[in-house]
Amino acid sequence: MTASWKDIAVPGGPGSEVTASQVILGPSIPPQQRLLTYSPDQWEDFVHEWVHYCLKKSYMQVQRFSGAGDMGIDVVGFVDDQRLEGVWDNYQCKHYNHGLTPGDAWPELGKIIWYSFKGEYVIPRRYYFVSPWGSGTKLSRLLGNVTKLREELIANWDKNVKGAITSTQEVPLDAALRAYVDTFDFSIFVAKTSLQLVDDHRATPVHAARFGGGLPPRPVAGKPPADVASAESRYVTQLLGAYGEHIGTPVTDPSGLAQPKLKEHFRRQREAFYEAESLRVFARDTVPPGTFESLQDDIYDGVIDTHDSDHADGFQKVCAVTKAARDMQIVANALIFCANPKDRDGICHQLVNEERLQWARS
Repeated sequence: MTASWKDIAVPGGPGSEVTASQVILGPSIPPQQRLLTYSPDQWEDFVHEWVHYCLKKSYMQVQRFSGAGDMGIDVVGFVDDQRLEGVWDNYQCKHYNHGLTPGDAWPELGKIIWYSFKGEYVIPRRYYFVSPWGSGTKLSRLLGNVTKLREELIANWDKNVKGAITSTQEVPLDAALRAYVDTFDFSIFVAKTSLQLVDDHRATPVHAARFGGGLPPRPVAGKPPADVASAESRYVTQLLGAYGEHIGTPVTDPSGLAQPKLKEHFRRQREAFYEAESLRVFARDTVPPGTFESLQDDIYDGVIDTHDSDHADGFQKVCAVTKAARDMQIVANALIFCANPKDRDGICHQLVNEERLQWARS
């Protein structure tokens, strides 16, 4: 039977509101669900990113191994400069449509045992299976019982391991290798789930870039200290020079600002500078490196023509440039939705600090 219009359900039901972002991007996809759509390479990229950002304090270096001949190593955290001959942890990335089974694990255990037995590297301190679905019930039980894990690996060696370690040869469990397996510390093998990774990843500056969902609330910026800090010295000196040009009398110290209009303007500019500095710190913690610097470049590009135009004096120049910064359209930078007009004024003063802009003529 042909459906009539009244037979077709409207998404969301009567009275539901649809946002502009939903129309453009569709429904929001939770991070864990999004990870299920990754390819094995994308999953490995994510695990590498997670180790780098979330565990970097634990390691001297994080490195990704990929391609043929990786000897059972995917993402490695090196604790010391001895690398594979020192203390290291391995994060074995597995992206399947199910929780990991013992059959998935046997070849990987065999590789670590075989290549460490051959002296290609020392045994890792920890070996983590990292999978979106985690480990299945049976493998989880085995990982929690090292004696049983060893026994099951030995029992499955001929069927699941000896032909899966390398494509160039079979690796039988001969007497020497069996003795090595008997003394191998199987407690190094553990499993992690995507839930654990996502929870950690939320605190990284790349979380929103990878999963969307917007940025966290921005903390309120602190008020400027009573005394001018060393970080303010250049733009403050330039501001005072601009005020001096405006009133026709040199101003070398903020206390010399007699006009209420200039005193109030100076107070606002310092607040704006600290607002922009707080945005810089917020960006460091919430968006990928370079995002804040890109916003500074956008502001610079938007005001430089106004900056280079003729002005009656430095004060008029400051007012014209900061107005141009507030008026310009910026739509691409990730910080624009949490930035405010004071940030734009403050970024102009940051650019003066960096000697990209100048308020006073000399």
